[in-house]
Amino acid sequence: MQEASQHNQAFVDGQNLHYNTSNAETPWEVDLVRFRVYLREKYHVEQAYYFMGVMKDECSSIYQKIQEAGFILIFREYNSSMTGKKKGNVDTDVVFTIMRKIAEREKFDKILLVSGDGDYYRMVRYLIEKQRFCKLLSPNRHSTSSLYNEFTPEYVDFLDGAGLKRKIAIRTNKKAGSS
Repeated sequence: MQEASQHNQAFVDGQNLHYNTSNAETPWEVDLVRFRVYLREKYHVEQAYYFMGVMKDECSSIYQKIQEAGFILIFREYNSSMTGKKKGNVDTDVVFTIMRKIAEREKFDKILLVSGDGDYYRMVRYLIEKQRFCKLLSPNRHSTSSLYNEFTPEYVDFLDGAGLKRKIAIRTNKKAGSS
């Protein structure tokens, strides 16, 4: 459990979160408001950054929902002539932002990362060694990189675990009397 005096920051790989919940064996969707409350209460996350691919006008309502839930939205930067040719890979942006915050000695205690992507492994290992890592919250146990198997549950948890998923999933309204 994290100390109440901690001031942590969360970094969400938005594509990884969306893809690995919507393409799970039993697809589900994260309630971003409840997830943000969970991050604040459980891990003392003061700022939560939500990284997305290139900005698209047709997705403005989604972006608004993310911000209204309390996340700071960050988009991948591209040359305008390349936007149709590139996928929204945000891994390097997440790593760069975290490492810049550490290099510039920004005031926070630890980093929490939401992703199961193995591209973050070296950074996670480094942050653990420097005692600056809080937790890796992977969206889906089955799609998490095997690189993270070496880390104990102190450093890794899964959003699709029954207890946590119940807390943060969008609840569907079931009619009374249905089974």
